[in-house]
Amino acid sequence: MRASLASSIAVTCAAVLALPVSSAAPAAAEVLVQPPAASALPPAPDLPGSTQSLPLGPLGPSSRAGGPGEQGLPRRDVKPFSLVGVVWDDPRAPLHGTVQVRTRATGTDTWSEWQDVETHNDEHGADPDSAEGTSRALRGSTAPLWVGDSDGVEIRVRAEAGGTGGAPPLPAGLRLELVDPGEGPEAQTDTEPVLETEPGTGTEPGTGTGTEVEPVAEAAPPQTRTATAPAGATAAVAPADATSAAVAPEAPLPPAPTPAPAPAATVPAAALAAPPAAPPLSGLLAGLGAINSQLTPYAAPWLPALSKEATEAIASYLPPFLPRTPASGAETQEPAKTPVQAAAAPYIGPRPAIVTRKGWGADESIREKTFVYTNTIKAAFVHHSATGNNYTCAQAPSVLRSIYRYHVLSSGWRDFGYNFAIDKCGNIYEGRAGGVDKPVLGAHTLGFNTSTMGIAVLGTFSTTAPPAASVTAVARLTAWKLGLHGINPKGSVTLTSGGGNLYAKGTKVKFNAIAGHRDGFATDCPGSLLYGKLGTARTSAASYQGR
Repeated sequence: MRASLASSIAVTCAAVLALPVSSAAPAAAEVLVQPPAASALPPAPDLPGSTQSLPLGPLGPSSRAGGPGEQGLPRRDVKPFSLVGVVWDDPRAPLHGTVQVRTRATGTDTWSEWQDVETHNDEHGADPDSAEGTSRALRGSTAPLWVGDSDGVEIRVRAEAGGTGGAPPLPAGLRLELVDPGEGPEAQTDTEPVLETEPGTGTEPGTGTGTEVEPVAEAAPPQTRTATAPAGATAAVAPADATSAAVAPEAPLPPAPTPAPAPAATVPAAALAAPPAAPPLSGLLAGLGAINSQLTPYAAPWLPALSKEATEAIASYLPPFLPRTPASGAETQEPAKTPVQAAAAPYIGPRPAIVTRKGWGADESIREKTFVYTNTIKAAFVHHSATGNNYTCAQAPSVLRSIYRYHVLSSGWRDFGYNFAIDKCGNIYEGRAGGVDKPVLGAHTLGFNTSTMGIAVLGTFSTTAPPAASVTAVARLTAWKLGLHGINPKGSVTLTSGGGNLYAKGTKVKFNAIAGHRDGFATDCPGSLLYGKLGTARTSAASYQGR
């Protein structure tokens, strides 16, 4: 096992460079912002992609979709795009009504049926009093909808029926955003895939059409085929025999090349001991951290999965973030650990394979250049992206690039809103920049972004069951990330509301450590069928931690 652990740690040492290194947080700081000189990145590669922004106008009485209180656009040819959304001037103004679009597949005369766009999107975003939440760049916005490669569009926005006073007015400045994700980074044939997998086409156990994945203490062995992602990177947890009526099976993919194992001699045997005082490993990581780590996001398209032992060994050397004190006014101070507790083995799940921003092709030039941190991670909020289920796992990186452009360039956010994303095959992707092992402050659960992380499962799960692979990936990711902060996935935590429609600012609320978005805000997210699987995710995550 020592030889295996040495190999895992040797691989990890290179991967550590992909994680921005930060100093310990001041104990009373609300959030931590690295100075621009430390966190600014070099110019990004020339990554394509574009956004068309078309103003909506009144639909006349003779229009096919005409009527009072309606705006839109009749059918028209446009430049190619794959994702749509609607934005408006005032982020505080709600859109009381419906948004529907029809699109034409590129190079054909085939138009889709009318598709609904989720209009209730204000609950996703930065906390009201944060710098991001008060930015002048913010716009009101619907959820984005993935429609696939298209070159024609028609849209109608209808105000909801009113009472005697008539329909409420639609927000001012309505615009249709058409996002082209562009091509992803070129595939790298000389890099190791994260894991090999059969594309996850099954639903989560309990739906009658899937096969349950039992939690185990060690990461599951690779399967025999690989789901496509940029730079040859995918993560996998789906059983090979899972099937589903809700998600169409994908074509088998050829096996990825088998990489040569890292030499066991890379890390001296003395460095394999559990106590963090082992000088060889400590010195190695210190040397790596001394290199300008801000250059490395452009060099690491994926982070490999680690065994539980390797994860726990590496966790001892991660730069610490000190817990906030009661003086910060945001969270309750955690009780100090006794010497016996401090000496006990950590409950950290094995780190799953993660496709980095480099791997899915994020254009780093469009986001804010500094990283903003909260002091710890006490809970994970699970979301669905509400972008629809009409995508393949090979298209997931394109979906992410589209959502990213929509969040930043159309909605005015500083970066991708969620900390992580998971596709229907169970592949895990880095979301907001700042380091996958760091407590990066996201914009995912209005009022409860502090001390939490946001996970978006790509798809819409109000009436469609989530794939088993996606739920298992939620369990694996939370077992690792919550474990880094000493959190039991089956436990509960207390958070303080920053303001929202369910809890007033300053209200202390008790949550499950793995919670659904609807627990903190009056919303359908993450969809009833995904929300119903969070209990399974909690149990599995605790098992992965060894509890």
